[in-house]
Amino acid sequence: MTLCIRAKRLGIAAVALVVCAAVTLCGCLLYGALAEEGEENSFIKWVDFNVPYEMLDKALALDVESHEKSEDTPLNWIELLAYTAARCGGNWSGVKTSKLDELAALLRQGQTLEELTASMKYYDYYLEAYTAVLGGMVGSYEVQVQAEGSEELRWESRYGLMAFSPIAKNYPYSDYDDFGSSRDYGYKRKHLGHDLMGATGTPIIAVEGGVVEALGWNQYGGWRIGIRSFDGKRYYYYAHLRQNFPYNKSLREGSVVWPGDVIGYLGHTGYSANENVNNIQQPHLHFGIQLIFDESQKEGNNEIWIDCYNLVRLLRRHQSEVVKNQETKEYSRIYDIRIPDIPARYNPTDQPDPLASEEQETAPESQPAG
Repeated sequence: MTLCIRAKRLGIAAVALVVCAAVTLCGCLLYGALAEEGEENSFIKWVDFNVPYEMLDKALALDVESHEKSEDTPLNWIELLAYTAARCGGNWSGVKTSKLDELAALLRQGQTLEELTASMKYYDYYLEAYTAVLGGMVGSYEVQVQAEGSEELRWESRYGLMAFSPIAKNYPYSDYDDFGSSRDYGYKRKHLGHDLMGATGTPIIAVEGGVVEALGWNQYGGWRIGIRSFDGKRYYYYAHLRQNFPYNKSLREGSVVWPGDVIGYLGHTGYSANENVNNIQQPHLHFGIQLIFDESQKEGNNEIWIDCYNLVRLLRRHQSEVVKNQETKEYSRIYDIRIPDIPARYNPTDQPDPLASEEQETAPESQPAG
């Protein structure tokens, strides 16, 4: 089934969002979004990811600092955010970053999250929901760096943000929070993604590692790529890619990509039942994140798309540096990355050379799916 069908259904999903909002006070959808207690195969039905940028930034800083200092009880940014969300009922308005400092101080004094959240009814909900959004984006990894005064690359161990901006380093773009704005091509619907305006041909980057699930034409998104995260919780949607040369030539459905890989190129295709048509007025990347707690949510009326604007702001600090092959016109990353916690079936023992071989760079064009 193509994303063409899925895109049509997004209108229904958007209506569901409005209905949920109408019956929810203070943003506390919480366990009302879950199946009834005791229901078989219960799972989260909705997530309103409205964490402010400042809170993401602060929680990340506390997490990284605690690991860099090798504290006895390292902090986890997702847990910090989940606790604070449970305290404020998901209503972040007026919540200051000092609340995260206060929680960090309690944990450093020896209190545990189990003790602090014992009477919190919704902490588990927020922890699961925010883990679905942010899981795998922060941790220990190795990255290639250039040795000082040499062109030689060496591996360096780090802890911190492992996910990348969807736009390559040194390529300017502009954006604003346009989640939920109206769209009318084909039918009236809400915009369930985030647009990043840039120049045609700008290299598009895999935010996270995963498996390519969709590759081809969609009349709404034009040339698009859909990538499922390794843990299966996140589906990344990159749309309106460049006419004639939309993708990295090596990609196929089923391909494994690594965080920071070049996967395609910014364009303005879409809004046409005919393939390879530029019907979008302004070149931009449509970037979306869908959460999947159960496979029944993958396509249909129960899809969960989140506002990822603040997350994209955070990721802007971590951009993949790329280089162009003048013969093939293909771009590739310069510095590779290793992530030990990724399952062995996806994490190759021998990492590919970041300076791609001629054979890799001249792979045949992919045949887009319908």
